[in-house]
Formats: sequence, C-alpha cells, structure tokens
Amino acid sequence: MVQEIHQVLMDREDTCHRTCFSLHLDGNMLDHFSELRSVEGLQEGSVLRVVEEPYTVREARIHVRHVRDLLKSLDPSDAFNGVDCNSLSFLSVFTDGDLGDSGKRKKGLEMDPIDCTPPEYILPGSRERPLCPLQPQNRDWKPLQCLKVLTMSGWNPPPGNRKMHGDLMYLFVITAEDRQVSVTASTRGFYLNQSTAYHFNPKPASPRFLSHSLVELLNQISPTFKKNFAVLQKKRVQRHPFERIATPFQVYSWTAPQAEHAMDCVRAEDAYTSRLGYEEHIPGQTRDWNEELQTTRELPRKNLPERLLRERAIFKVHSDFTAAATRGAMAVIDGNVMAINPSEETKMQMFIWNNIFFSLGFDVRDHYKDFGGDVAAYVAPTNDLNGVRTYNAVDVEGLYTLGTVVVDYRGYRVTAQSIIPGILERDQEQSVIYGSIDFGKTVVSHPRYLELLERTSRPLKILRHRVLNDRDEEVELCSSVECKGIIGNDGRHYILDLLRTFPPDLNFLPVPGEELPEECSRAGFPRTHRHKLCCLRQELVDAFVEHRYLLFMKLAALQLMQQKASKVDTSTSLENGGPPSSTETKSEDSLGSEAGCEEEGSSVSGLAKVKELAETIASDDGTVDPRSREVIQNACKAVGSVSSTAFDIRFNPDIFSPGVRFPESCQDEVRDQKQLLKDAAAFLLSCQIPGLVKDCTEYAVLPMDGATLAEVMRQRGINMRYLGKVLDLVLRSPARDQLDHIYKIGIGELITRSAKHIFKTYLQGVELSGLSAAISHFLNCFLSSYPNPVAHLPADELLSKKRNKRRKNRPPGAADNTAWAVMTPQELWKNICQEAKNYFDFTLECDSVDQAVETYGLQKITLLREISLKTGMQILLKEYSFDSRHKPAFTEEDVLNIFPVVKHVNPKASDAFHFFQSGQAKVQQGFLKEGCELINEALNLFNNVYGAMHVEICACLRLLARLHYIMGDYAEALSNQQKAVLMSERVVGIEHPNTIQEYMHLALYCFASSQLSTALSLLYRARYLMLLVFGEDHPEMALLDNNIGLVLHGVMEYDLSLRFLENALAVTTKYHGPKALKVALSHHLVARVYESKAEFRSALQHEKEGYTIYKTQLGEDHEKTRESSEYLKCLTQQAVALQRTMNEIYRNGSSANIPPLKFTAPSMASVLEQLNVINGILFIPLSQKDLENLKAEVARRHQLQEASRNRDKAEEPMATEPEPDRALEGMGSPQTAKEGPSLSLQG
Repeated sequence: MVQEIHQVLMDREDTCHRTCFSLHLDGNMLDHFSELRSVEGLQEGSVLRVVEEPYTVREARIHVRHVRDLLKSLDPSDAFNGVDCNSLSFLSVFTDGDLGDSGKRKKGLEMDPIDCTPPEYILPGSRERPLCPLQPQNRDWKPLQCLKVLTMSGWNPPPGNRKMHGDLMYLFVITAEDRQVSVTASTRGFYLNQSTAYHFNPKPASPRFLSHSLVELLNQISPTFKKNFAVLQKKRVQRHPFERIATPFQVYSWTAPQAEHAMDCVRAEDAYTSRLGYEEHIPGQTRDWNEELQTTRELPRKNLPERLLRERAIFKVHSDFTAAATRGAMAVIDGNVMAINPSEETKMQMFIWNNIFFSLGFDVRDHYKDFGGDVAAYVAPTNDLNGVRTYNAVDVEGLYTLGTVVVDYRGYRVTAQSIIPGILERDQEQSVIYGSIDFGKTVVSHPRYLELLERTSRPLKILRHRVLNDRDEEVELCSSVECKGIIGNDGRHYILDLLRTFPPDLNFLPVPGEELPEECSRAGFPRTHRHKLCCLRQELVDAFVEHRYLLFMKLAALQLMQQKASKVDTSTSLENGGPPSSTETKSEDSLGSEAGCEEEGSSVSGLAKVKELAETIASDDGTVDPRSREVIQNACKAVGSVSSTAFDIRFNPDIFSPGVRFPESCQDEVRDQKQLLKDAAAFLLSCQIPGLVKDCTEYAVLPMDGATLAEVMRQRGINMRYLGKVLDLVLRSPARDQLDHIYKIGIGELITRSAKHIFKTYLQGVELSGLSAAISHFLNCFLSSYPNPVAHLPADELLSKKRNKRRKNRPPGAADNTAWAVMTPQELWKNICQEAKNYFDFTLECDSVDQAVETYGLQKITLLREISLKTGMQILLKEYSFDSRHKPAFTEEDVLNIFPVVKHVNPKASDAFHFFQSGQAKVQQGFLKEGCELINEALNLFNNVYGAMHVEICACLRLLARLHYIMGDYAEALSNQQKAVLMSERVVGIEHPNTIQEYMHLALYCFASSQLSTALSLLYRARYLMLLVFGEDHPEMALLDNNIGLVLHGVMEYDLSLRFLENALAVTTKYHGPKALKVALSHHLVARVYESKAEFRSALQHEKEGYTIYKTQLGEDHEKTRESSEYLKCLTQQAVALQRTMNEIYRNGSSANIPPLKFTAPSMASVLEQLNVINGILFIPLSQKDLENLKAEVARRHQLQEASRNRDKAEEPMATEPEPDRALEGMGSPQTAKEGPSLSLQG
C-alpha cells in the first residue's frame, strides 16, 4: 500500500516530523489507498518525490498530534495509565540495549571480571519481598524536556475574517527557555503570530518564518528544543520496535510509580470528545459497530488469501470494538452518559453511547427471579459471552451474533453489545421469531433458524428437541429456550441470550426427586449454589464425549473379537445387562481384563475394524451383516449415543430448566438425557479433577499463580467453583508434599476470590469522591497487621455554602452512604471464611491475615498482587510495611487508580494455527528443518492476522528460538527469544509466569552466546519475579536455581554458586522425593562445585549420594551409574593427591618439593552442556539405523492415536481455544521434562 510508505516516512528519524505530504512518481500523484503493485511504471530503482500538501484543519490536527506523540515517545505514562494500548516492558533495563549487537562487541572480553553478586533479596533464604524492583526506573524515562507547554490556544477557532486568510487554528507554546509564543497553523504551514494570552493579534511576528513543519519552526525559535529533539529521536529509533507497537487489547499495570502530571493538549481534547483515538480518520464520525462486525464475517473465505483478509478484518474490528466498549462502560459507571430511560431507577437504566448498547448486571423486571435474582443477572453476561465465543468459533454462514464485551468496573458489571438494526424501534415480543422471552412459557420456532442452528448442533453437541409452549403445542428447537432469534432490519438472522449454550451442571443444581450417581453424592453433591445458571464448560463436554468415544470403540472391538473367537454371538449378555450405566461399568471392568490379554497389535486392528464398520453402517450400506450391525447398536446404547447406528452424543440444554416442559412422546429421550447429564457431572468429579491432580503430581503442568492455576483447571473443563474440591483432593492425596505449591496457590486463589466477591458489593456503596479512601481501607483490613485501621471519610476539604441536595445522576444503586467506613479486619476475614465455605465449600482455618500467612505459608505481597489483578486496582510502587502493628500499611495516597476488568471474544487465526500445530508435530517427530519452515510460515500468517503483538505469536517465537538453538544457530535463537520476552511482557504482563519462563530461556541462549553478565542479570530478574509471584518453595525454582548456580560456577563464583545449587537440591528433594533421578543430578552439580573449590570430602559425599540413587534406580550397568562411579574414582585420586602434598609440606616444611596441583576451573562448554541437560535439551548423535527405527516407532504411535481420535472432521474448527504454549513444551521444556529430560533429535 502507498499508505505504508507514508507510515515509514513518518517513523524515520530524519523525516518523522512531516505528516502532510503526497508521493509523486514521474510527476503523477499516487493514490493513498492504492496497492504498490497496481502503480504503473513503478519498478526497482524508481524515485518517488515527496511533495508537501496544503493543510486542512484535520491535517493540522493530525500534525500536532503526531508532534506530541514524538515528544512523548519515551514517556511511559500512557503505559502506567493504561491508555491507547500502551504497556510496559523492562527487558532493555537488564540487557543494556539490544542483544544482537552487544554479542559481537563482547566476544573478545569474555572473561572480564563481572560483578555477580545479586541484591540481598534475591539470595536463597531471604525473607524480604520488596515491590520497587518490579518496575525499575529506566534511564531513558528521565525525559529530555524539549518544550514546557504545547497546547491549543484560547483564541480558537479563528474568526471569519482570519479563516479567509487561511488560518486553521492557533497554538500556544512555552519554550524550554521560558519564551511564550503564539503559533498560527495556516493552510501553508506554521508561523508565529503576535497574540498574547489576553490580546489577539494574528499578524505574523518576527522572525517571519513560515515552516511546513511545526518541528522546524520550533527548531528556529528554541535552541534547547533543537538539541533535545534530535537526541530524543535518536533514542526513539534505537528502541526495539516491540517496545512501542500498540498491543491489540489494553494491558493494565497493577503498580505504578508516582508520576508528574504534565500538560497535554491532545490528551485533554481526547478526554472530552466522544471520538475514540483515530476516528476522525474515518469518514462519518461514529462507527456503526454492528455493521462492521457483521460485514467482516460475510467476507469470502474460499482460499487462504481470502481467509487471511477476513480473519484480519474480524480481529481488527473486535479489538477496536473492545476498546470502545471499555471506554463507554467506564463512562456509564462514572455517570457521564445520559440513560435512554432516565426516569427509571438507576439500576434499571440502559445506555447508548457511540452506537453501543450498555446494560447493568442487575435483575431488572424480575427477569431472573427463578434463577437467583441479582446473582444470576451478574453471571448471565459471562455465560452469554461464552456462548457468543462458541458460536463465533463454529462460524456458520448466515447466523449472526452480537459484538459482546463484559466489563467489571468499580463493583458493577456492564454488558456492552452492538445494536441489531431496528431493534430499538419495535417491541421485543414482536421481534423474537425463535426462542422464548419468558424462559419457556411462550415459545416460538422458525424453520430458517432451525436450519442454521442444525449446522452448529454437531460441533456444539446440542440435541434438536421438542418442548411444549403455554398452549401445549409442541415446538421444535435446536438450542436452549432462552436463546432468541431476531431478524434485523438488515435481513440478517441474529441469535442472542446464549447464556445456556452448554448443559447444566447437576452438581450445583439440586433437583427434587433426582438422584445423582454415587461419585457425586460421595463428594457431597448436589450442593445449592447462589444461582441456577451453572453450566458445564465446553472443554468438559468435549472431554466427556471423547471419553465416551474411546469406550464405544473398545466395547465394539471387544465384541467383534468375541464373535470372531467363538463365532457364537455373545453380545446378548450386553443387551440384557440392565440400564446403560450399569452395562457401562460392567463392560469397563471386563474391558480391563479381556483387552489386557490381547497383544497390542490385534487391539489396534480391532479398533481399525470397528472404525471401518462404523463408517459403512453410517453410510447406510446394505452390505453389513446383521450381527456386526448389532455390535454397533449395543455399543451405541451402552455409551448413551443419540443415534443407534453411529456414535453421536449430544445434550439437550433445556433438561432441568425451570419452566420448560417436554411432550409425552419424548419421555424416553428425556430420561436418557437426564442420565447423560448425571454421567457428565460424575465424570467431572471422577475423571477430570483426579486427572488434574495427577498432572500436577507429575509436574506435567506447573501453575505458578492464581491465573495459571485457573487456566489449567479450565483447560480440563473444571469450573472455578470446584476449587474447594480440588484442594480437598490435594489434601487427601498420598503425594501431598509434592503438591505443596498447588495447595498454596489454591488457598491464595480461594482467599482472593472470596475477597473479590466481598469487595464488589463493598465498592457499590462508595461514591466517586471516596474511592481511594475506601479502597485503601479495604486493603488495610485485608492485608495489614494493624489491628484497627480507621477509614478516612472524604472530609469536605472545601466548604460549600449550602449542603448539596441529593444529586440526580448518582451511580447505580448507590445511596450516599459511608457504610464501607465501619468495616474491620475481623469482620472482613470472618466474611472471607464464610464466603469460602458458601461458595467453594472449603473451610479456611484463619481469622486474620497474619494467621492465614502463618497457617498456609502465603505471602502478603502475593495476595496484594492477586487481589489487584482481579479487581483492577492500581497501587503506588513503594515498600509497604504490611506487618507493622503501629500504623496501617496503606494510605489513600497509595491507591492510584481503578481499572476495568474486561472479558471479550478472542478471534482466532485458524490457518496460522493449523500450520503451527503441523510444525509442532514435525518437530516432535524429529524433523527439525521441516518443522522450522512450518513454524516460520505460521509466524507470517499470525502476523498477517493479528499484527505484530499477540500471545500466539509469542509462543511461535519461543519455539523458533528453541529450534534455532538446537540446530546450533545461537544468534537467531537470541533474536527470536528477545522478541518473545518483549512480547510476553507487553501482552500478558511483566510478572506473568509465562514472562518468567521466557526470561529463563533467554538467559540460556545468552550464556551460549558468551554474554555471561547478561545471562546472570536475566536469571536474577526471573528469580525476583518468581519470589514476588509465588515465593521460594516451587518446583520451578529448583530449575531456576540450578541455572543460576551453573552460570556462577562458570564464572568461578563458587561460594555464591553453592548457595543456589544447595537450595535447588533441597527443593528438588522435597518435590521429587529423595530417590529421584533429578536429585541425583542435583547432587552431581553440587559435587562439581566442591571439586572446583578443592573441598574433596564434601564433593565425594554428594557424588556418593548421587551414585547410590543411580544404582538403585537404573542398575549397575547403566551409563549414568558408570559415569558417576568414574567421577567418584577421579575425585578420590584428587583427594589422595592433595593429602600427599599436605603431608609432604608438614614433613619438609617450606623446602618441600611440591608437584603443582591440578584444580579444574570449569570450561564454558562443560557448563553449557549441564545447562542444556537441566533445561531438558538433549543433543543425541543418532546413526542412520537408529533414525529409521525411531521414525517407524513414531509412525506406529501416530496410527494408534489416529485410531482413537477418529471423530468426524466436522468438529475440528471447534477445538476450544487450544493453548499454544503448553503444546510447545513437549519439545523438552522444563514443563514436561519429568525425570530425565525429554529429547530433541538431531540426525
């Protein structure tokens, strides 16, 4: 695009101050929006001329905005304030600029003495957890002052006679030398005029200098500006682009330093116009969000370029819509938007702003009376959002959903939706042509909707079913009753209110007269929840169906084999085995015994036969013999399939829905559906939660904070309300000690979530002027050891003449009350324990924060981080004395801001994701080169759809870096990993566990590139962040400390190295048990350092421990055992030699003839080799034959997986947001290296 050349010129150091120009080729002006390849005569070596164009008011505004952006380009205040998708990054503080260049410079000086001692608080065993190092002060932030003030003048807009002289607007400037000048922006450019603050005189002033660029004019009148602006641009261009590109969605920082509030004309103007950022660039002012969202969905998608264009447009509109909706929701709660029904009470008000419809999460008009009132109204929007996300992912042509964003701000929940054309002009009753507006009393249906929804029913596992309406007529639906279909004035078919897309969770929905399976009742279910909208997660439904499919395949295979074996039909036993559920348990037992005795080969062929058979029957071919048909029928019946000829499990979302009635003819189907729901509820308790705990015990997943724990639970389809159950299981687990970290994170999450629930209602009673006082009081009650904090009521600092009457426009539901001020720590903690019991069914043994910290080993700083992230508060960056009993920890000056917490749809780049997955598969099969090419292709496609910044791009870069590292290209590895770290900091947050992981990977590649001091400072940063986020006692900390210890060993800091390695040994022993291979490796690392210190007795002691473990675990002949015994011999020889020498000295005194002792300083190569081992990267020299065998083995496993996974392809697009990061780690990152490291192959 020609437009992109404009952007490049506006970003370059030497041309950055020009904005209003056109490009000419051979005297012809190029169109701004045309593609470069369509320009005639443009080829390699063509010269484009830049021609200055006359200004308009719009262009002059853009120019001033651009100059302001250049002046602010190094200023982080937008990132701290959470504006314009700016966010923080601190990597450059620890790498001193760009990594690529410094590597070349430092090669020669490899062993320069470097100071390796970390600050005291990073050392193992330190108890202090300071907050200030979280956001170190960047040198570049001390802004170079170019101007004191640049603002719009009060003389705007120009009067008529000046307009006719070409005046567009006036600016007021105070230079750094304190000179006050007034500037005219005219069509020809910028010049000084003679106006002052109180006297208007638009005549040009001296020097009479007209400049097309404001920067050139300022260069003329202020030498300081000229000097500093040049330096500023140099620095700006040196920053890594990833430090300044906007992120797709806003990331907020929960701490910020005390900042100066500077004058800023553009910011002031933006705050008071409804225009959002760059909307003045779009003709027609406000955007029609609904039209944009739906039009992008209608773009063609037949081939790859079309799909990329479509996904890119969808993603862009979504991120813009999310930003606009967030801004609108805040304006609504702050009381700055007029309601469309202003006469009703505040809770019932609805708002329209910028073509977005806003409603509050309260139960108005008793809509949710049967479901739990306000509580149900509060959760309905998030359920609805999940529904929107799911239908968007299925992406059926012709079916439309609304743009939906849910914003939690200041204790209120606001739903923002795009507006269906014409919906506001007519009554809801008239417009709904499908579904029900009163939860199932009156129900209507529509053939076109049935046809559209039928297409989603298979991927979403929704059963087409019939219900009765109030006139006892049967109505057919293919969704839950409250899903409404409305045809807009634009003729599109919209569905809304998708809050019950997924089946209900019976564990939290007691139904009179219904018994739950034994697994559930044993765990104390069903429990009454606060609302009746509890649904199973989509991940759970998928896992359950997958589980049933495997069962189905095994049952059928088993019966076919029995038929083959005896040629006598034995399936009758199955047929008469009672109800399906008992059959299933019977058959599962028999499966275990009978399939176990078959060797693997025949079971695979059995499964393949079933697959073939199922396909033939499904295609309704007459060739299948009746006995085989019967086998499939029995298997279908046993697993609860809705079809008797093929495996097909679907749920009826209306079962157990209050107010919904089913026709008599469907009673059997309803009975089966009820059973299926009970089985799903039992499956969650008997398979998914134990599976999660098992994965945690084996360290297949390593959550580090509340958010990562929640993510791990959700991936397995476990809702957060089961957190108490997960913790109960952890407590009862035989491996309780190995789950210590999970227990701590879980308890912290439980406490902060309960506190968040209380904080929400607490905040609703606070008016704007009391916010900082109220929040600091809450934090004091929650975290400070000070026994009786007193809330400072917002005293009337200003005396007003008359007590103001109650204001009309108050925030919803708020009385002018100060009830919040009487809260005490005892009361808050009592409520937290009560909330934990009521909501999570978990009993907390604590009645104050100090007791919680003591009992559960938590850290107050971690609790502060968790509650801030969950509620959106921003706290001043300083050291808090939580434990002081003499003064409260927080004052109202410490609460800087409260941000919204935003939930929205994340549109996916499907093609890129498929490339990414195939790349991963190739890598795991050992084809590194091909894998690398696929991943590079995925990276290009991701960039195409998401722009430069996105979580998935981050995962891509990390994998690429690792591949380049394994293939020996350290420079490429460094450059990719540096991008991954920057992006992780910007997109998920500077102290998110993913960012900590990225820092560790980057340190390894730095060490390999001989940048030792950088590697150390990166590892120290990672350790600091991990201490802040969790604390010291985490399995991942052992890996980190081993890394630090090895690097320190490499630079001969032996004593320091031992502190870290011995801590790693202690943590590894705790989490893996004293007999684990990892512990043996840890002993060996410690022994090597003692050897370097010539303390052979300690070295021998540790190596013997390691040797014993290898011997008992692997046997005498294993190479590890042999290596260890060799090393023991070597140590013994050295110890004997040393002793001889000592004896010699004692005997002969100073005249002794001493052979020089050989002390080994470790070589860099040996240290790097150990680093690779502990980080799970193994280079295996393989012979050709080994490679062939390995590939055959991989292929065989692949077939096995395929057989079990063969489900029809229609469901593929519906994978519920798979997480790129976890999958990657299979290549042997610390997350999956269980005992020995996993392998990365190199032929």
